Amino acid sequence: MPSHRYRSAFDRVEIPLTGRGWPDARIEQAPLWVPVDLRDGNQALAEPMDTPRKRRMFDLLVAMGFKEIEVGYPSASRTDFDFVRHLARSGAVPEDVTVVVFTPARADLIERTFESVAGMDRVVVHLYIPTAPVWRDVVLGRSRAEVHGVVLDAARQMERLARTGPAADIRFEFSPEVFILTEPDFVLEICNSLTEVWDASPDRPVIHNLPATVEIATPNVYADQIEYMHRHLDRRGSVILSVHPHNDRGTGVACAELAVLAGAQRVEGCLFGNVDLVNLALNLYAQGVDPMIDFSDIDEIRRTVEHCNRLPVPARHPYGGDLVYTAFSGTHQDAISKGFADRARDGSERWSVPYLPIDPADVGRTYEAVIRVNSQSGKGGIAHLLRSNYGVDLPAGMRADFSRAVQDTTDDSGLEATPKDLWQLFETTYLVPGGTVRSP
Repeated sequence: MPSHRYRSAFDRVEIPLTGRGWPDARIEQAPLWVPVDLRDGNQALAEPMDTPRKRRMFDLLVAMGFKEIEVGYPSASRTDFDFVRHLARSGAVPEDVTVVVFTPARADLIERTFESVAGMDRVVVHLYIPTAPVWRDVVLGRSRAEVHGVVLDAARQMERLARTGPAADIRFEFSPEVFILTEPDFVLEICNSLTEVWDASPDRPVIHNLPATVEIATPNVYADQIEYMHRHLDRRGSVILSVHPHNDRGTGVACAELAVLAGAQRVEGCLFGNVDLVNLALNLYAQGVDPMIDFSDIDEIRRTVEHCNRLPVPARHPYGGDLVYTAFSGTHQDAISKGFADRARDGSERWSVPYLPIDPADVGRTYEAVIRVNSQSGKGGIAHLLRSNYGVDLPAGMRADFSRAVQDTTDDSGLEATPKDLWQLFETTYLVPGGTVRSP
């Protein structure tokens, strides 16, 4: 393949970090999670959400406990504008929730964005502009100085509108697009100037959001870039350092986790999306850290997301897929079965079951689907299902014998054997007069 046509990240952008500290850090509390399903996620859909689907998604996010929610790109379409107005008029936004609206650095679109949030009490207006060299040259046709000038004009306009607008609390966010390919000194120059223009303070911080819109390198590179910004941003105590990773290389979750180690305080993402907030938050939960979001009914969350996005969540998706807690392999089933038996004897609250990083019951799943039987399964899983469903505890010798009968049946059919199928086969093999009797 013609790999010579591509350049590594190290050939495209300077990474001026020495003495990195993030490898020794630990995540001991959840960052501020900000779902962007209604804007960034919605832009990735073949069939963008209408207002009823957007409202259902918004209500889900509120019910889960998110306190800051990006609700749209109101200058991009009438649908987005109308939905933001719907939220403003309907009283759907709780007192402790802040909405975020997205705008490019264009005067007319900024005006339209502020029109959309009239009457809302707590708003973050999220400004973005392309800053990376390829985007500056190919998309904007502007120099560094010209791009910086456009951003400053937009920031000053936003400040004027916020002072004269009806909302009680308007704060600002800035995203340099694409951060990971932009010269670090240029990102700092713009971010620091906006911190000054917006007069950031601890009680009215600005958000500098650093997107990996298109992943270009391994997650450690992104962590280095975030730590560099964390060390050098002006008025650091008045800045919320935010990240917006994407999953182009399949490492979006790792990028977000390493970015938090490197100093990020806020993470933008989507439910089951790009980057996946379900995966990120429950990774923390599995380490004993409260994610500050309610995932106690993961199936209802998944159903709502699938309805709103009109896209399926894969069956093996971490934490939420239909089969993610299910073992078919014999060795896995045997270990899980022994883990449950050990818990029953021990009675400890601590979760320690092989192959299950969290208790499925914590996210609303039952134990019925943890062990399922097909041609890959072994005697331990088969015995577990008979015991848990029918109270039949097979002796060791009979387990091996019955496992062979199940293996023959599933090999012939190529199908899964349900607990009912296993019981019927057990009856036929051992209990029904005239059935095939096997010697243990």
